[in-house]
Amino acid sequence: MTDRTELLKLLEKDARYTPAELAAMLGRTEEAVKADIAACEKENILLGYSAVVDWDLTDNERVTALIEVKIAPQRNDGYDRIAQRIYQYDEVESVYLMSGSFDLAVTLTESSLKEISNFVYAKLAPIEGVTSTATHFIMKKYKHNNRIFEPVVEQEERPLFI
Repeated sequence: MTDRTELLKLLEKDARYTPAELAAMLGRTEEAVKADIAACEKENILLGYSAVVDWDLTDNERVTALIEVKIAPQRNDGYDRIAQRIYQYDEVESVYLMSGSFDLAVTLTESSLKEISNFVYAKLAPIEGVTSTATHFIMKKYKHNNRIFEPVVEQEERPLFI
């Protein structure tokens, strides 16, 4: 594994590490770490930095949906043109090409079920090439981006009687 791979894994785990902390963990100089981060940003390997927020602990009402989308691939563009059209919407958080019954998985978060419904029927479904959708609402997050949302509660051992 390269130094760059190790650096990227550490930043993915916690983007708040300072260059000095990263240098100490990797056994490198701070200047080398800064240069590697700058190179990764320039090459679009590092696309941004974000925080994982447990919105359920705030007073903001939010609803997250995973929408499966079945599409007819376009000549010369395959799935790309439709995927690009979908990810252009500000409310779309992610778009993935996937295997299985549906072709794309789209996630978005809004303040109500109605807003998500409006997005699906007014923006997503009418796109040329979209043949069907299936919307799933996230009811509770247990783990996201390697972060556990609820602390693990030790369970008392119970004897099993047969």
